[in-house]
Amino acid sequence: MLTRKRFLLSLSLATLLLFSSLSLSLSDKPSPNDNKNKENDNDDDEDLSFLEEPDDVAATSHRAQFPDPDHFNGDEDDDDDFGDFSGFDSSTEDAFKEPAVDDKDVVVLKERNFTTVIENNRFVMVEFYAPWCGHCQALAPEYAAAATELKPDGVVLAKVDATIENELAHEYDVQGFPTVFFFVDGVHKPYTGQRTKDGIVTWIKKKIGPGVSNITTLDEAERILTAESKVVLGFLNSLVGAESDELAAASKLEDGVNFYQTVVPEVAKLFHIDASVKRPALILLKKEEEKLNHFDGKFVKSEIAEFVSSNKLPLVTTFTRESASAIFESEIKKQLLLFATSNDTEKFLPVFKESAKLFKGKLIFVLVEMDNEDVGKPVADYFGITGNDPKVLAYTGNDDGRKFLLDGDVSVDKITAFGNDFLEDKLKPFLKSDPVPESNDGDVKIVVGNNFDEIVLDESKDVLLEIYAPWCGHCQALEPTYNKLAKHLHSIESIVIAKMDGTTNEHPRAKADGFPTLLFYPAANKSSDPIPVDVDRTVVSFYKFLRKHASIPFQLQKPATTSEPSSDSSDVKESQSSSTDVKDEL
Repeated sequence: MLTRKRFLLSLSLATLLLFSSLSLSLSDKPSPNDNKNKENDNDDDEDLSFLEEPDDVAATSHRAQFPDPDHFNGDEDDDDDFGDFSGFDSSTEDAFKEPAVDDKDVVVLKERNFTTVIENNRFVMVEFYAPWCGHCQALAPEYAAAATELKPDGVVLAKVDATIENELAHEYDVQGFPTVFFFVDGVHKPYTGQRTKDGIVTWIKKKIGPGVSNITTLDEAERILTAESKVVLGFLNSLVGAESDELAAASKLEDGVNFYQTVVPEVAKLFHIDASVKRPALILLKKEEEKLNHFDGKFVKSEIAEFVSSNKLPLVTTFTRESASAIFESEIKKQLLLFATSNDTEKFLPVFKESAKLFKGKLIFVLVEMDNEDVGKPVADYFGITGNDPKVLAYTGNDDGRKFLLDGDVSVDKITAFGNDFLEDKLKPFLKSDPVPESNDGDVKIVVGNNFDEIVLDESKDVLLEIYAPWCGHCQALEPTYNKLAKHLHSIESIVIAKMDGTTNEHPRAKADGFPTLLFYPAANKSSDPIPVDVDRTVVSFYKFLRKHASIPFQLQKPATTSEPSSDSSDVKESQSSSTDVKDEL
């Protein structure tokens, strides 16, 4: 028995020793990830101090500060982007003189009274503004007039200076100026109407009222036709019941037009409805070239609303600050834009209007006067339209922002064919591009729309691309660091450091979510989405990112002789460019 136990013990020890030796031999064999791990260890041990040494050019670089223009923004309407408003220096407010406006009926809200006003009033409109915001200044007199008109209806219009009341602005996720909310019983929704007194009043009255008003006398009818630029009238069998309910429900879907109803034949006649017509009948009246639109659909909410949406805009809408919201908030997203100077408008606008008749309810036709410095020129710049010759451009709207340019003369036939091809998605997108540089031998390669494929999508290169704006302060702060990185990597054939002006160039593979946007395109993998570069903005951080993600391995050799950085320079090095996730808004 003892011998048997000794035998089993010996067998167990032998088995244990066998597995131990196998484990040791297996551990000596490198795993597939060992080389990568070893390389990462080498990265940690790599002496990168020479990358941090001050560079005379970078350290002493001075950049002219460009103003952040009040540029046209079709994805966000025309709000003023302001970045991190919590850093606003209130000591500079004196530089922004707000226009004198009689806003005695506008309530000033601060953190201490905000909740009280919202809780004690059923209907409250709140504007978050900045004193220096041009759009806010333009809105101020309209907002004040609306406050006075709506006061008897128990509606409070209030304003918050977001540059002072930072906590309130953060709480309501204010991303641009002005931001306007409408509170009903403490619940807020964005204001989506026009920034005019009439637009505000109409929008709010629809939210708080029945949606449809009765007209029972000729005096009322004449007053409405004189005062309002756009109205809908339903000629019904009764002012209550199913017909009225459908009209009221449709009115709730159309904020920019007042709806009325009548059973009086004389009133209907004044609104250009035949008194003997079969009821219910409906008409949309506008004070413009196309004055009358008769409804011929089924008298139900959806069809009435679709009819009004398709016909409430003019055949051609001239782009202004006031009309922008109506254009971009329309149910019809696709647009044809005619870019022309004021001298050419008289000749080409009738052609454009004639074409527009064929696309009612399908496309919005917009006139942009390119020589209007306040509005037209920024819009033309945004879309990449240059020169003074008239041009027609198709735009898909805010969803994907694709653009298509009409090639040829501006004629009814050309525009009609172009519009049909646009609706059928047969057109090739138009992309903005600066001229291709004649020489591109610098450490940082210049990318434009027309050489993007050649440089960035070169399968043999790992490419780091910065998308910047000339006026962007963060881009200016990054430039010395970016140039220094490119200088260090100049000798690495497989690496390309590049930059592209995102305000004048476009490419479907380069989507910027702000300035600067940094994207990395690995070699031999250009069909995949680029990798966002989310690291500290220092030469060392960029270098480590490239070492990690580059498809083609590389390593810099430390220069034979380097100067020792002084204590003064070490405090300054990369400091202006080292913050992460800092961007100027688009």
